[in-house]
Amino acid sequence: MMRFLNTIVVAALIIAAVVVYRIKYEATRHAEDVAKLKLEINREREAIAELKARWARLNSPDRLQTLAERHLSLRPLAIDQLHTLGGLPDKPYVDPDPIGSMLEAMDGNADPTATGSVRSAPMPQRRPQGGR
Repeated sequence: MMRFLNTIVVAALIIAAVVVYRIKYEATRHAEDVAKLKLEINREREAIAELKARWARLNSPDRLQTLAERHLSLRPLAIDQLHTLGGLPDKPYVDPDPIGSMLEAMDGNADPTATGSVRSAPMPQRRPQGGR
């Protein structure tokens, strides 16, 4: 009986050692993954900082002014180019209810057979069936 109990205890110790080794291995692997991710994050932060510096250099007002003078044919604003709000044209009229306006326009000369998409033509007269 004692021998059986010793065998069970030794087997349990071996299983526990395997489980602890496996957990330790997974923890080490996760720690390596975390270290790799931190390194990648630092690289991305450096790349972002470099891009921000490049963007700031490209958007500097002196550089933009030089490029505008070189590539654009801009002139200073003449005094006669200034207008007031009164000089602007009126806003064009947009019918708020175009369908209602069409119905009102058709009301006076409405043809019950017309659909509105094609002008109605007079219907041909039918001949009597028996002769000419």
